[in-house]
Amino acid sequence: METQIIDGKSLVAEYQEKMKTQVERMSRIPTLAVILVGNDPASEIYVRHKRQVAERVGIVSELFQLSPVMTQEALIAFIQELNANDKVDGILVQLPLPKHIDADAVIEAIDPNKDADGLTSANLGHLFVGKPNLVPCTPMACLDLLKTVCPVLQGKNVVIVGRSKLVGKPLSQLLLDENCTVTQAHSKTVNLKKVCHEADILIVAVGKPNLITKSFVKKGAIIIDVGINRLKNKKIVGDVDFKKMLGHAAAITPVPGGVGPMTVTMLLHNTIQISKKRQKNN
Repeated sequence: METQIIDGKSLVAEYQEKMKTQVERMSRIPTLAVILVGNDPASEIYVRHKRQVAERVGIVSELFQLSPVMTQEALIAFIQELNANDKVDGILVQLPLPKHIDADAVIEAIDPNKDADGLTSANLGHLFVGKPNLVPCTPMACLDLLKTVCPVLQGKNVVIVGRSKLVGKPLSQLLLDENCTVTQAHSKTVNLKKVCHEADILIVAVGKPNLITKSFVKKGAIIIDVGINRLKNKKIVGDVDFKKMLGHAAAITPVPGGVGPMTVTMLLHNTIQISKKRQKNN
């Protein structure tokens, strides 16, 4: 069996070209405010990449790099200023935040209508009642990548390993809306290998390098690997043992180059949707 590599980069190029055209036709250029607290090297790299992609499609990206000792109260007050700023369409807070700041409280301070990451309780709630407004970026990226190799998802048996509100939980709802049968596995799942082996589609988002080996995967299954892990030798790998899946899985996303680039693109998609709605209402 030849395993199809689900190339996020090529799909991203196609999406971004369409987004660039959309932005060119808008009466006002969308603006995304990016908040980075502190100077974590990995976060700085992620933010730089997001801003470069935004520039590529014509979106204005304003970076607000704040002090690592900034208080939670001051950060929330700053977000509230951006909420009230008519020039700002989308707001993104780069995670993780310093340990003295409650990330959940900060995310909740974002106006749900400016929530570019789709992570406020209001937007998650809309998703879970079947009336999505702004959908979390990584789950949306997973779904779009999956549909490139499996356009009709109805009836598929999907196992998601991971139950975070960033990926696992919202993704389960998106797949239920596609009429999949969804099993949510996690660290307390009994006999994880057996559960995973039942999947037509296996999605892994736990942050443990090469956790899923060949014995976990039914021959011919489709794998979406959300994990991004840096080994001691600096190599970046996913949660799935990629090489062992070649010739065994029907299709798989690579790490890097799979879900990651698509996630950034979905962030810009949300920003454009926010801006279109705001321009229509003004």
